[in-house]
Amino acid sequence: MVVVGALLALALWTPLPELPTRAQDGLTLSLSVLIESLPFVVLGVLLSIVVQVWVPPGVIERWMPRNPWGRRAVLSLLGMLIPVCECGNVPFARGLMMRGFAVSETLTFLIAAPIVNPIVIITTHQAFGFDDGVLVARLLGGYLIANVIGWLYSRHPDPDSLLTDRFRDACLVEQQASGDRWRRSLAQFVVELRAVMPALIIGSAIAGLVQVVIPRDVLLAIGSNPALSIAAMILLAIVVAICSNVDSFFALSFASTFTPGAIVAFLLVGPLVDVKMLALLRTTFRTRVLAVLVVTVILFAAAIGGVVNLLA
Repeated sequence: MVVVGALLALALWTPLPELPTRAQDGLTLSLSVLIESLPFVVLGVLLSIVVQVWVPPGVIERWMPRNPWGRRAVLSLLGMLIPVCECGNVPFARGLMMRGFAVSETLTFLIAAPIVNPIVIITTHQAFGFDDGVLVARLLGGYLIANVIGWLYSRHPDPDSLLTDRFRDACLVEQQASGDRWRRSLAQFVVELRAVMPALIIGSAIAGLVQVVIPRDVLLAIGSNPALSIAAMILLAIVVAICSNVDSFFALSFASTFTPGAIVAFLLVGPLVDVKMLALLRTTFRTRVLAVLVVTVILFAAAIGGVVNLLA
């Protein structure tokens, strides 16, 4: 707060030299990603605290099927009740794991929720309607990818090894916590923000930097090729880091240039493994997990995009 206040004072009282155009664009893009994401992160942290501190033990678990496939299928739909974008889902997922949910179950929710939620369904329908099957392919594709990833990690022999040491320590502290709920809530709010905010700032900065470094003209030049257009839109989805609640309108501007399958691939990859999301996920999961997530999501998104192109 002191640094921000000092910068504002300098801006008001001292005429600063203008930055180069690219630097201005990069700074503007980084700040826009950060400002767009911040409210959802705070909301996700608050929901995480509700789950960890205020919901009595056993309440959520009582409504879950005992069959592993059934539990993951239900968790895939949890985003319908908690319409938070991908930024807010990370703190909420951390809360689920602190409560005792398995890594595979939490990953299923984490991958499905940014796509299978009412706000994303409405905005995608507003942008594309039912044209070329974009909406249906996005919903079914997100649900499928989430459950495949959940199944994949349910077979891991040592799920705890997938988590960072810092997050495992935070889980132990939370499990041993007792006392006044308001005090625990405040302490957990500080812990979660300290864990998530640096990653969000770094991810936003990387997203802004990459957007001014990689020429858009190169991506647009290959938009009409069925295979290359999918690859180009996947790359674009990773670097632009747009919130899943509004990314459909961004993708709509490419609909006349790129194939429908490429649009679907963009709408699948962006909410799950863009640079901002990966930075947030790194607060909880090890790098090896992120690498598997990226490869799995990209392969499935490319395959689903290819099918959409064949059917369109």
